Amino acid sequence: MNESFQRNVVKVKEYWGSRTKKQKNILISSVVFFILLIIVASILATRTTLVPLYSNLTPSETGTIKESLDSRGIQSEITDGGTTIKVPEEVVDTLKVELAAEGIPKSGSIDYSFFSQNAGIGMTENEFNVLKLDAMQSELANLMKGIDGVNDAKVMINLPEKGIFVNDLSEEASASIVLNTKPGYQFEESQIQALYHLVAKSIPNLPTDNIVITNQFFEYFDLKNNQNSSPGSTFAAQHEIKKEIERDVQRQVQNMLGTLMGQDKVVVSVTADIDFTQENREENLVSPVDEENMEGIAISAQKITETFTGNGEAVGGNPQGESPADSLGSEYLEGNTSNGDYERIEETINNEVNKIRKEIVESPYKVRDLGIQVMVEPPAADDPASLPQERINDITQILGTIVRTTINKDAAEAELTDEAIQDKIVVSVQPFNGKVEFPNETVPVLPWWIYAVGGILLLIIALLILLFVKTRKKQQQEEKAIAAKVQETFNVPDVNEEHETESTMRRKQLEKMAKEKPEDFAKLLRTWIAED
Repeated sequence: MNESFQRNVVKVKEYWGSRTKKQKNILISSVVFFILLIIVASILATRTTLVPLYSNLTPSETGTIKESLDSRGIQSEITDGGTTIKVPEEVVDTLKVELAAEGIPKSGSIDYSFFSQNAGIGMTENEFNVLKLDAMQSELANLMKGIDGVNDAKVMINLPEKGIFVNDLSEEASASIVLNTKPGYQFEESQIQALYHLVAKSIPNLPTDNIVITNQFFEYFDLKNNQNSSPGSTFAAQHEIKKEIERDVQRQVQNMLGTLMGQDKVVVSVTADIDFTQENREENLVSPVDEENMEGIAISAQKITETFTGNGEAVGGNPQGESPADSLGSEYLEGNTSNGDYERIEETINNEVNKIRKEIVESPYKVRDLGIQVMVEPPAADDPASLPQERINDITQILGTIVRTTINKDAAEAELTDEAIQDKIVVSVQPFNGKVEFPNETVPVLPWWIYAVGGILLLIIALLILLFVKTRKKQQQEEKAIAAKVQETFNVPDVNEEHETESTMRRKQLEKMAKEKPEDFAKLLRTWIAED
């Protein structure tokens, strides 16, 4: 056993001694590289991947879960400032089921399940009312947590006390809600309206005007409809409309002039005057069918003609209903007999006219006035003359067209003449001294050192392959050369013509090898000695 081990050691030493310095460095580097590769692979294979078990936890909930996991001997990690706890990926589903069976996490708040678990006859009415209010707040907060964009919710409800007598007027309830929203999440109007209705329908006698909803950044969520008609909400809605109109015009002008001059060469400011007067009126109008002759359409006509020719009756007698004694001494004298002609023409025409009934609802807002201020930086910042006057005139004409088409003609106090429009436009040409320039830095998806390490590893592998191929070729060439020399050695012509045995031929070959290649002959002797 020792002899074979020593022979192997001798062979290794001989092989190592026969290598060049470059080959030795390559072998050492290859061994080190493979060892490091095995270490990295083993670390990656044995590393435990941690995934979130619960998120958005309170400190008390995190402590309870951490204590339970430690008692089970399960590895865990607390992140996100104590609101998230992570466990190994392969046990996350099992832990959720087991912890839920134990009632973990416990939030510490009271919900409606408290009454079924702790019902008793020793509870006073005040205690019951306090627990009921706390349960209502907890249940309402849990409902809001299920809405997309809401991480957590805190609800404070104020319920009025009931009156002693039946005819006492009941006061209205109120609610204050603070939402912990996801950063950057934008709630739509329908979602805000759903939150208000959820609270209003969950609490009796609670109008939407008595609900205040805000988030952790003190941003208020106002209900923008007719159900919330407080002065503050009306002002906020009108102010939002005004800003939206100004923003739309500013964005339109900025995009247009930015395309013409460059986005960093133009700054636009827009101010608008909005008329929020809303008018509802009804008009009953009558107009002729034929407006030129101011006549209608004849739908019916009637013409009556009467004529009379003859002698008239003599005038005389007493007035009707009076006696001659009541005449106060006056007498009626008889007139003369007379002849006459009588003619009467009566014509009736019924004309139909247009009857128009209009119910007009005016627009809730009109743009009464508009001002646009534009600052333009010339192509050469230090030379205002580099921007020709024709370009400034084009910009002024573009802005004038926008102002003319945006202002409502009915809401304008005066006629929109060219001079009036020019007074609403300002174009200033000057260099921008306060312009902020941002470096164009692109952040790679992976860190740069990963690419560097990958490139170095690929380069090392390519070098190793190249050197291995070269070494292999060189060894093959050396083996071919040695084989050729050995063949030449065995084919040495013998000067003696006499028949030689195999032992004498081998002896001569060894003698010749000892003369020509003493080193190979010494190696061969050592090998024979070691085998003996």
